Amino acid sequence: MRSPLLRAITLFAGLLLLWQLVALTGIPAFLLPSPAATADALWQNRAYLGWHSLITGSEILCGLLLGTALGVVLALGMILSPMLQRWLMPLVLTSQAIPVFALAPLLVLWLGFGMPAKVAMAVLVIFFPVTSAFFDGLRRVNSDYLDLARTMGASRRAQLRHVLVMSALPALGSGLRMAAAVAPIGAIIGEWVGSSEGLGYVMINANARMQTDLCFAALFILVLMTVLLWRVTDTLIRRLISWSPE
Repeated sequence: MRSPLLRAITLFAGLLLLWQLVALTGIPAFLLPSPAATADALWQNRAYLGWHSLITGSEILCGLLLGTALGVVLALGMILSPMLQRWLMPLVLTSQAIPVFALAPLLVLWLGFGMPAKVAMAVLVIFFPVTSAFFDGLRRVNSDYLDLARTMGASRRAQLRHVLVMSALPALGSGLRMAAAVAPIGAIIGEWVGSSEGLGYVMINANARMQTDLCFAALFILVLMTVLLWRVTDTLIRRLISWSPE
């Protein structure tokens, strides 16, 4: 099976079959609904789930864009200024040492129950892989390239743009792929803590009402959104740095 699509379909079908077999073992439906029950809940609540999917998708995309911008700026700032690196690196590391769940109630308290709190949560989850990957890529640029650029009279800005950044783009691509994979985490956690809309709200509300099939339907949409976001990000990165080997 050389086709990625064929492998994905085969894996998905295998997981569905395993899910169905487990559901047939006598587990109550409120604990584990069957794939058919989940599909029925997905269809019956398609308008309801579609609206909340748009909310969560907007939060994820805004968080991904802002988190990427913040990560790129931090990495560039730290590579250009050793003093800034000494001050910022401990803060960057500390931001990841604090559990996201611990910050979620505070962000909801400060920013309210609307989209800003969820976007801020997504940014907190996203910016670190972008910052660390891009900064590592900038640090590992071949010094011979920089020496050649200086010999040819390139300005500091030209060295940054044409040597440092271009050489570090593959590393940034790795960070963006990771960010796309974890982007939904922050938004969903924010919706779990406090929200009146979004897939996280749907899951919490359905779980409280023992509507496990609806909860699984929302989870399925979230997984689909994450896979699609990662695939789009990966495709854009491949086109942006097509000159880089795999």
